[in-house]
Amino acid sequence: MKGTIKIICPDGREENYRRGITAREVLKELGGIEGLVAAKINGRVMDLDTKIEEPVRLEPVTLRSKDGVDIYRHSTSHVMAQAVKELFDDAKLAIGPTIKDGFYYDFDAPRPFTPEDLKAIEKRMGKIIKKDLPFSREELNRDDALRVYRERGEIYKEELMEEIPDKKVSIYRHGEFFDLCRGPHLPSTGWIKAFKLTGTAGAYWRGEEKNKMLNRIYGTAFSSKEELDDYLNRLEEAKRRDHRKLGKELELFSTEDDIGAGLVLWHPKGAIIRGIIEDFWKVEHIKSGYQMIYSPHIAKMDLWKRSGHLDFYRENMYSPMDVDGQGYIVKPMNCPFHIKIYQGRVRSYRDLPIRYAELGTVYRFERSGVLHGLLRVRGFTQDDAHIFCRLDQLEGEIKEILDFTLYILKSFGFNEFEVFLSTRPEKFVGTMENWEKAEGTLKSSLDGIGLKYSIDPGEGVFYGPKIDIKIKDVLGRSWQCSTIQVDFNLPERFKIRYRESDGSLGQPIMIHRAIMGSLERFFGCLVEHYAGAFPLWLAPVQTVILTVTDRSDEFARELYGRLKKVGIRIELDTRNEKLGLKIREAQLRKTPYMVIIGDKEVGERILSVRSREGGAMSVMGVEEFIALVKKQNIPLGGESL
Repeated sequence: MKGTIKIICPDGREENYRRGITAREVLKELGGIEGLVAAKINGRVMDLDTKIEEPVRLEPVTLRSKDGVDIYRHSTSHVMAQAVKELFDDAKLAIGPTIKDGFYYDFDAPRPFTPEDLKAIEKRMGKIIKKDLPFSREELNRDDALRVYRERGEIYKEELMEEIPDKKVSIYRHGEFFDLCRGPHLPSTGWIKAFKLTGTAGAYWRGEEKNKMLNRIYGTAFSSKEELDDYLNRLEEAKRRDHRKLGKELELFSTEDDIGAGLVLWHPKGAIIRGIIEDFWKVEHIKSGYQMIYSPHIAKMDLWKRSGHLDFYRENMYSPMDVDGQGYIVKPMNCPFHIKIYQGRVRSYRDLPIRYAELGTVYRFERSGVLHGLLRVRGFTQDDAHIFCRLDQLEGEIKEILDFTLYILKSFGFNEFEVFLSTRPEKFVGTMENWEKAEGTLKSSLDGIGLKYSIDPGEGVFYGPKIDIKIKDVLGRSWQCSTIQVDFNLPERFKIRYRESDGSLGQPIMIHRAIMGSLERFFGCLVEHYAGAFPLWLAPVQTVILTVTDRSDEFARELYGRLKKVGIRIELDTRNEKLGLKIREAQLRKTPYMVIIGDKEVGERILSVRSREGGAMSVMGVEEFIALVKKQNIPLGGESL
């Protein structure tokens, strides 16, 4: 029919509608869609009042969908911006996107915002929400919009506008406030039911340190007060578990301005835990057929040119240093060194697969604004491994790596994962045949072990597809740790070969693999997962002996020697302090067991044992306590240490 178009409805039916009908009208006619805030037109989220002029697939976007939540929070950020402008007329608007769990907006204000300012802004936001102002989309000529922002002195919006090539731009208006925005937004401000401004921070304009420092306000919003309260409670719990706070309180690690941002000092107790992790890692790798290697911290520039890092990774590498008139660079990666070891002699097809593993410390330039405790640093140790194998061995190796990765992660108490398979990007090296084989192998390996995963199309690295595994901690937060990457690039760049059974030369496939990602990041995740109360096998101090009076000292020292001799990590506290104080301090240090020694214990040569969780004390003999500790001194599912 003339003047009609076909629209594929959410249930898959094709229906004829008049040309120019809005998405709102179609979805309203279908009926029964609760919390409708936008529409997906051919997969793109758009305003409900968008007119449909061509055949499309139409889907509803509701408040319960991910897109709907983003719209809800982005609309709340606009309300916050309006409140700030009403309270601080001289504040200039920058940008205000949604982020994971919330939103932020950057302002150029005369002074940083205070907690009292946030309360005032929240109060004003409540008034704007109560007015139930409609969000309306308007299209303006780019030059007209640019002139308006220029007249208002909104220099950041002006800069953004100058970079937009389109002749028309969209703004969203509610009440007297408007903002440059693609949208879409909620129907009105009254849809916002529960929000909270969660903090402030400094932020460079566009993330560039050479630009002005702006004032950022963070916030979040939910469709009910119950959801907001639950989120805020989880936020408080996350603060309690913050690895930076616990790292200082438990004397695990630190960073010092005198040394440099992003460079970690491991204190004795943190170093004990790191050593346990490293020892476990090495033992398990050797059992799984890996060979341990070590490589230098610097190498000639020519090596990084040949590997391609100077072309593809230069912005994350430190400047060269002069050594004997030649340029050297501290390593950002370990892979070229592993390749050079492989090239040390002629390899046969019988030698493959060859698995090299190294706890290799690398150095990468990260901007100061993104450094974050142990989670984002400039010097870190990767639990790195590279496997050289034939194409026919690839699937078997990937399956073994996946099984091994899950075993290691579960040994540390991580049992929930998010897994992503990243496929070929637009720009890539290698043949299409190899890419298809590698992607198919990664997929069949994941399917083979029954691991649920999502496809991340086009997000593979230029040299090959990859699998990324994120661990979930006790709060349900995801942390990127493990990665398995198939590489066609470096074997070709370095011309690495092996001799086939017929005497011809073949090129091996190279697999890059990290399980923890980096010891620093993994350690930070462990601290937050356990809130510093490590399982006994990882605890830097497993037991502390607490004496009641100095009459107990002799037996306590004898006991200390006995427990230390059998390998229990132990401390002795014979200070002339009240027992309650000693117990409280041991609990704050998250020590798994406290052994109380008083007159009764000395007389009967027994131990009164208290756990860090509190509760009634257990009475046992020395050998019984040793057996108890040894039984718990194992990784989850592992063997006794």
